[in-house]
Amino acid sequence: MKRPLNKSLLSNLRCTACKSKYESQKIYTTCPRCGKILFAEYELEKAKENILNLENRSFNIWRFSEIMPVINPKYQYTLGEGWTPLLKLRRSAKSLKKLFLKDEGLNPTGTFKSRGLCAAVSKAKELGITKFVIPTAGNAGAALAAYCACVGAEAHIFMPSDTPEMLIAEVRMFGGNITLVDGLINTAATLVHEKSIELNWFDVSTLKEPYRVEGKKTMAFEIVEQNNWEVPDVIIYPTGGGTGIVGMWKAFNEMEGLGLIGSKRPRMVSVQTEGCAPIWKAFQKNQTKAEEFDNASTLAPGLRVPKAFGDYLILRAIYDSGGTVVKVTDAEIIRAMNILAKDEGILQAPEAAATYASLDYLLENKFLDKSEEIILFGTGSGLIYPHLW
Repeated sequence: MKRPLNKSLLSNLRCTACKSKYESQKIYTTCPRCGKILFAEYELEKAKENILNLENRSFNIWRFSEIMPVINPKYQYTLGEGWTPLLKLRRSAKSLKKLFLKDEGLNPTGTFKSRGLCAAVSKAKELGITKFVIPTAGNAGAALAAYCACVGAEAHIFMPSDTPEMLIAEVRMFGGNITLVDGLINTAATLVHEKSIELNWFDVSTLKEPYRVEGKKTMAFEIVEQNNWEVPDVIIYPTGGGTGIVGMWKAFNEMEGLGLIGSKRPRMVSVQTEGCAPIWKAFQKNQTKAEEFDNASTLAPGLRVPKAFGDYLILRAIYDSGGTVVKVTDAEIIRAMNILAKDEGILQAPEAAATYASLDYLLENKFLDKSEEIILFGTGSGLIYPHLW
């Protein structure tokens, strides 16, 4: 297997709110001072020296190892996540000349969650952690269980009791320890926090440790490299916890610091469902953080997140990029799944299909120009959701 040429140039952790700085080789979850999200920072000037020397590098999330968090290459675990295809949509393109779908369904556990949990588990293993816990709507739990199996660690997964049976079975197959919860992911998160303290399990909840987002940011590096180092005009992303948008926005800033791109940024579009739209509501009110969404309900489990911990970073990326937020219905999602399957041969998860469902609204409101390059993020495979076929 090909290995990266260079070691990580991780320098420190920094709080995204109060800007406090912390050592990178100590174990942290959130900022000890203010409780907000920590980001990894790198020696970008030094990384410039070899960053474009791509010969013999792996086609996975460790491709740009200088700006990934694992210091010792032996802890760069992989199941083959990343470097997913960028597919041009033709029969279903709605007269858009450059409409692409990044098919994350080809990751090892069938969704983009493989990226984040690979990075988080790998770095935690390097720091000596062997017991993990996560609240999940399903897919993140499966990814944690898979990577814990890969590295020989314990995985404890708390998920809603109405999680699709396919996802529960996937976690069990990977050897994950499951606790089914009466309630939504926020209820599971409360229990996870209690158990992490009581039993000294490492909590890898969305954005409550610094490294899942590092795996997710690789999606932005890939689309730019796959696009001959050009930044697309628009990125449309389904948003539950929002790590994907947050990670990619971080990546674009790092790419500019590395000299790989200029100042151009894509307009970031967040897609939520009518039954769970906290970011949409906050955007309508021009707020910088979101309120909890009451009675959240949708057939897309990954979008049923009533309150995102990283709401302020999601909204910041949307505002700073000149983006927007769209909400779609469950019926529109099912229709989009059918169109992508029958017209393109691409079977997408409901969360992923929500991005395609948003196009009618974006075109009607003239947010999109038909000549622009637009990327839909197909965050997961429809094979995981046979009950929706």
